[in-house]
Amino acid sequence: MMPGQLPDPSLTAGSLPSLGPLAGISATTLTDQLKLADLRALGGVLSPLHFLGRLGKRPGSIKEERDEDEERRKRRREKNKVAAARCRNKKKERTDFLQRESERLEVLNSELKAQIEELKHERQQLIVMLNRHRPTCIVRTDSVKTPEGEANPLLEQLGAK
Repeated sequence: MMPGQLPDPSLTAGSLPSLGPLAGISATTLTDQLKLADLRALGGVLSPLHFLGRLGKRPGSIKEERDEDEERRKRRREKNKVAAARCRNKKKERTDFLQRESERLEVLNSELKAQIEELKHERQQLIVMLNRHRPTCIVRTDSVKTPEGEANPLLEQLGAK
């Protein structure tokens, strides 16, 4: 038989030995189903699946498969939509956290800079107070230590004497 040809309804059990094992049913059962089918009404090329009934796909199953596929796609899209929203929210929370942390660190930095300036000013005041006190204080020359880069009036006075 040529591809595209309709099989003869009067086929015998032995005339389809290669189709039986391929379809998973005995050749006799397949032949009986071929005899019962109204081949002229079906028209066109028939596949073994048309005759398998319980083993093959039901005629309405293609539409059901499409509906199932569409339903799976809808569920997958919905899951993806939820996951994307969750990801966006997480990213927004992270951005907000980093923004707050940045602002906190900027405030801390400015406070520390102000504290540094206060300490520098206090140091200068203490140096001035120490320099004012030195003329009245009797100290040995080797015990007088002044920070580097600053003039020590007491040492200068002791050295001049």
